[in-house]
Amino acid sequence: MKKHLLALLIGFSSVTAASSVVAADVDFPHLETVGIGEVVATPDMAEFTVQIVEEQETAQQAKQAADKVVVAFHQRLKEMGVSRNDIESGNIQLNPQYSYPKNSKPKLEGYRATRTITVRVFELEKLNEILDGALGDGINRINQISLKVKDEARYQEAARLAAIKDAQQKAKSLAAGFGEHIDGVWQIRYHNGPSQPPVLMRAMLMDSSMESQASYQDSEIVIRDQVDVVFRLEE
Repeated sequence: MKKHLLALLIGFSSVTAASSVVAADVDFPHLETVGIGEVVATPDMAEFTVQIVEEQETAQQAKQAADKVVVAFHQRLKEMGVSRNDIESGNIQLNPQYSYPKNSKPKLEGYRATRTITVRVFELEKLNEILDGALGDGINRINQISLKVKDEARYQEAARLAAIKDAQQKAKSLAAGFGEHIDGVWQIRYHNGPSQPPVLMRAMLMDSSMESQASYQDSEIVIRDQVDVVFRLEE
């Protein structure tokens, strides 16, 4: 007599039903496991984005004002040892600015120029100094600071292997606990782990207080990976 169908779904509470293995119409004994792998890394680089916004009477004046800030900021970054290849400047955006008087036609008040610059820093001990220095260069806003690791692929691979091992160990333990035996893998579903959770400081106004002594090097990044596996059981 065939053994009864054994279907076991094992996972962390944070794993939703939608992310589980779909094994519909499986007519042989099997069990399902969700393997989770995590690797903790120390950040060794940062990426941040700043925004320059200038409003002037004419489009040319607004552009010139924004360009002046960009040049000063690029010079500061160069003096701090940031390579030109690690600086990405977006195209300038020029938009007319109107006021809307009551019972009257819109009135042109001037033009707004906006530039966005993304910078990668590989010496974290200089990050606070670079951000503080942006104040004097006319930077209006820091939109995001992300702490990262340079060799992300290596850490992601380690997390993936840990997830595979986790799925295998769960399957062996469960099968043995129920007096069953694994007879190979029937289905694998891979969920690429989310990008390393960055430390974010969104929409931080440059005139707000900044903890210049904050140590980004003391932060930790958790890199995750997941694999869902359906194992066949011996009949």
